[in-house]
Amino acid sequence: MNNSTILVVDDESRMRKLIKDFLLQKGYNILEAEDGEQALKVYEENSSKINLILLDVMMPKLDGWSVLRQIRQTSKVPIVMLTARGEEQDELFGFELGVDEYISKPFSPKILVARVEAILKRTSGDKNETKDYGGIVIDPEGRTVKVDGKQVDMSLREYELLKYLVDNENIALSRDKILNNVWNYDYYGDSRTIDSHIKKIRHKLGKKGKYIETMRGIGYKFEIK
Repeated sequence: MNNSTILVVDDESRMRKLIKDFLLQKGYNILEAEDGEQALKVYEENSSKINLILLDVMMPKLDGWSVLRQIRQTSKVPIVMLTARGEEQDELFGFELGVDEYISKPFSPKILVARVEAILKRTSGDKNETKDYGGIVIDPEGRTVKVDGKQVDMSLREYELLKYLVDNENIALSRDKILNNVWNYDYYGDSRTIDSHIKKIRHKLGKKGKYIETMRGIGYKFEIK
């Protein structure tokens, strides 16, 4: 994925340069924006080729949340929020809006690059065949979900969580196992992050949401009933 294009949005020029330098070493193409308004303009002009966005939360003119909301109206491009805030509620709020990943400042540039690589690897397109799970049709190549023939819009994280559940059909999965496999690194937040995502997925699946069963004291299981 070294030909991927990443949009780096941060009002601090030194932070943008730090991130850019490390990503350039890996061969990524980099676009930059110094505030929210510029971020939207750059994104609109290059939306077809941007594979991931690193988006700061606190910025002038337009903050990261506002940028996120507008982009999510038309795109599922992976978005990683860069924030100095470590509050749990901020993270849960971000996931509700469609954030795919959180990285709190200060961070190790090498860790940031590793997470970027992991996300791009997961979203590069798994060429497995489309499968039907009791009326829930998942197309790994197009990363789409349909319920009874109707397409359901899901964020990257929601899709990956659902895919992980169906890939492990009839198996009780602990929250820790889900975090380690879906979030792809040791997540130090609260397990309510998973519960929040499950709630949204169930709602989007409608009557098929009952296939995701809560296992008390363990986690969740996907089982067609």
